[in-house]
Amino acid sequence: MNFIKRVLSTVTGIFVFLGICILLLFVVGVVGSALGGGSDDVVHVKSNSVLELKLDFPINDYAGKTVFKEYPFLNEDNKNGLFNLIDAIKYAETDDKIKGISIDNNFISAGISQTKALRDALLHFKESGKFIVSYGDIYTQKDYYLNSVADTIFINPVGMMEFKGLYTERLYFKDFQEKSGVKMEVIRHGKYKSAVEPFLENEMSDNNREQIAAYLNGLWTEIKKEVGQSRTIAVERLDIIADSLLARTPKLAMTSNLIDKIAYHDEYVVGLKNAVGIANDKDLEVVTIEDYARYVASKFKAKSSDNKIAVIYAEGDIIYGEGKAGVVGHITINESFQKAREDKKIKAIVLRINSPGGSALASELIWREIELTKKVKPVIVSMGNLAASGGYYIAANADKIISEPTTITGSIGVFGTLPNFKNLADDMGINAEQVVTNANAVTYSFFEPLNETQHDFIKEGVVDIYDIFRKRVADGRGLTIEQVEEIAQGRVWTGSDALQHGLVDELGGLDLALKYAAEAAEIEDYKLKEFPVFEKNLDEIFEAFGLTKAKETILAEELGEENYKLLKEVKRLSQKKGVQLLFPFSTEIK
Repeated sequence: MNFIKRVLSTVTGIFVFLGICILLLFVVGVVGSALGGGSDDVVHVKSNSVLELKLDFPINDYAGKTVFKEYPFLNEDNKNGLFNLIDAIKYAETDDKIKGISIDNNFISAGISQTKALRDALLHFKESGKFIVSYGDIYTQKDYYLNSVADTIFINPVGMMEFKGLYTERLYFKDFQEKSGVKMEVIRHGKYKSAVEPFLENEMSDNNREQIAAYLNGLWTEIKKEVGQSRTIAVERLDIIADSLLARTPKLAMTSNLIDKIAYHDEYVVGLKNAVGIANDKDLEVVTIEDYARYVASKFKAKSSDNKIAVIYAEGDIIYGEGKAGVVGHITINESFQKAREDKKIKAIVLRINSPGGSALASELIWREIELTKKVKPVIVSMGNLAASGGYYIAANADKIISEPTTITGSIGVFGTLPNFKNLADDMGINAEQVVTNANAVTYSFFEPLNETQHDFIKEGVVDIYDIFRKRVADGRGLTIEQVEEIAQGRVWTGSDALQHGLVDELGGLDLALKYAAEAAEIEDYKLKEFPVFEKNLDEIFEAFGLTKAKETILAEELGEENYKLLKEVKRLSQKKGVQLLFPFSTEIK
């Protein structure tokens, strides 16, 4: 009886605790709303301020607008997305309160194309005559690519710097499958479609190595060109510096003309004060890029115009179903298109894609929604880091496609995967038996090898989707099927290469896409309306406040970051359902 009492009291305590938490959330929300908590008025920019670029937070194209249906006071409308940051840098050009920009100990968490977009904004900022300076204890290669725009580059006397060229690494699971008893049955079409190669081989194929080398060299060429222009160094010399690691110490980096001054951070701050024109004993006024982006967003919100251009963000894997931050669900994206199409104030639509692709069915459904929208309003595509496979599938139907030169795109190919546990079941003494009414009633069993008939049926579906994919590209880009086939087969291209092959129309960023959207709609003044709006539930609220932990968070803590990345990659590929249009690999360029 005492045991039952203790259990009941514990359960009651848990419910009381949760009730108190919900009540506290409500009170905090009401008080925050009453006090204007989270409003843009909180940010104050003082005279003689320096805008500090510290981009060590995850940078997404779209910061995201999140709605909590049950608790609207918790709604979020973040302003730290890529284009919020770019808007802030642009606004700072003419803001008399901002004297210059400091890129201070930056560890940028963004893709190559996102970094290039920020770099382009900084180059434009320099035309205002204001200064840009940078300081780093450590410069990663991507950091240096961004920071090389600075007028003066500082490094700590015992700091470190990377300038060594690009590489990427792939893991192969063929032996792992044999040892674990879990095998992936693979059906693919396209000789370069190597998303599933790790399940079939222990080593990289020549075709895969060829395409990886091609796009890495394409990216490296772009990085060298831009760094060379900013630092007045020939690209041939930059290759020598990279090959010989002539930036591995501060003194070598300075001798190689990659940095300008070796100094401690306090000396750097003194230099900033001198640049601003204040005495050394005075405090330096600094506003962070995140705060300034919120400040600028409030200015843009006040802009009056009846005309709008919708920007729909497709960021993440494409799935069949609802989307969320970092996941492109066809339902969420299509609802965004429908709202933009039906809103009379929205005159044009820009689809911003940063996706490796995913579900073939979901990609086709999004394609169809774009087809319907094009009949009513112009649709322009802007490509980010990735617009590959399914990401390119949904792009091909646009009126115009704008890509960064460093975008990774193409990958016009198809594959299907099916997990198989036959060997594992045998090892554990498990046997599966089927009873059927017709010859092909068993489409596939996880506990039996894929037979020839099943393989042929699935292969037929893969080939059919590949043919449809080619036709979508041919129709969208004004090419013949034969011309598409020459650049398809799952081959990956950089944006620069894609332009030469007719897969994109022009190189540039979101600003260029918006320019073409405005021209197509025949408008000059307009406001932006961003989609989609995401919804969160109670569990996610608790996790956000640290009251619960997601299983992913627990796994990352227990396994360590590198092991968790490996687990995520295996899980990501093994959970793909149906035929996939997916970028050949989850690639981290280092």
